[in-house]
Amino acid sequence: MKYAAIDIGTNAARLLVGEVTKEGEHSFVKKISYTRIPLRLGDEVFMNGMISNKKKIDFIKTIHAFKLISEIFDVNAIRACATSAMREAINSSEIIEEIKSHTGIQIEVITGDEEAKLIFGTFFLLDFDKKNPFIVIDVGGGSTEVSVFENGTKVASRSFQIGTIRLLKNKTDKNIWKTISSWIDKNVELTMEHQIFATGGNINKVHKLLGAQFNDSIKVRDLKKLRNRLNVLSIEERMDLYQLKPDRADVIVPACDIYLSILKKLKVNELFVPKIGLSDGIVYDLFLKQTN
Repeated sequence: MKYAAIDIGTNAARLLVGEVTKEGEHSFVKKISYTRIPLRLGDEVFMNGMISNKKKIDFIKTIHAFKLISEIFDVNAIRACATSAMREAINSSEIIEEIKSHTGIQIEVITGDEEAKLIFGTFFLLDFDKKNPFIVIDVGGGSTEVSVFENGTKVASRSFQIGTIRLLKNKTDKNIWKTISSWIDKNVELTMEHQIFATGGNINKVHKLLGAQFNDSIKVRDLKKLRNRLNVLSIEERMDLYQLKPDRADVIVPACDIYLSILKKLKVNELFVPKIGLSDGIVYDLFLKQTN
């Protein structure tokens, strides 16, 4: 059975049409179709607190297009989830009603905890020893989620109001770095070795730019070197030299800064990039609800 997952983020809206399949003893989400539209809701929400009429029209068109694509693939179910920007837009309820009226798609504005829960649902399909301590860092346009696991159980998790668009717009609390550092001190045993996983579109792109293969880890020092090379380039130069799309070229350095700050605090030398996200989690969640 095929499912459609719509992830309405701060930087982009994404549609994943996928199915859950098995390979040996392991299940995984197989991507059938993936569409990404750079809506950039956060550009307006973090500056003005709301979504403009022009952006609303683009939003409606995007969801309508996603619905048509889903129908082409004859999906069994569809779910649309919105995150940080829609959580903060003062006119989000009005926007949701209009989108439902025009497209029939009901958008859910989910909490940071629900977002993390959906991602981790798919995360646990990955083939690694979950008994060993590990940490997952997810950096988005509006928020960053850090979750700590021990013996396969989440022991601590928090969503921080810092993301790539917030940094670009200078809309982060001046004490946010101290807040993150203090939270890690309280919730992570830094003398214990943790495996680090990073999720999000920017770290996926970094992984690719560094030439890493699917299951390869990347070194923190290589991440830092790439960040420094990108930082001295203009947006246009990043696009030309690294084949980055405009809406990726401006946010990739702030994303690296967030990852690097947290990784430095955790005192680790490498991280793994499983290349799964919210849309994968939505597909898997739909699958579980349909089959249980």
